[in-house]
Amino acid sequence: MPTPSKVRRTGAYLDDDQARSLIRALSRIEGHVGSVKCMIGEQRCADELLTQIAAIKAALNRVTVLIVEEELRLCLTQCGAADADQRFDAAMKALASMLKRS
Repeated sequence: MPTPSKVRRTGAYLDDDQARSLIRALSRIEGHVGSVKCMIGEQRCADELLTQIAAIKAALNRVTVLIVEEELRLCLTQCGAADADQRFDAAMKALASMLKRS
């Protein structure tokens, strides 16, 4: 896995702090997935497994939102649209709604 200092900077929309934060979140998700694998090996109850899987999905959704948010922010601010903030808020609301349904 690349370290934040090795994140490609050409056309990058994430600063180093954002990249580090996302990498930490993904590392926690990896740990969570490993725990679920162990739980399966231990023949744990389906409700316990499903609860942990739901937590993993929610964590991935949060990572997705952060990545898309920064991409949209960059796009809208570089486009220089007069209504960029309103367009950004509307796009984020739609994305959040979509992720809740998945």
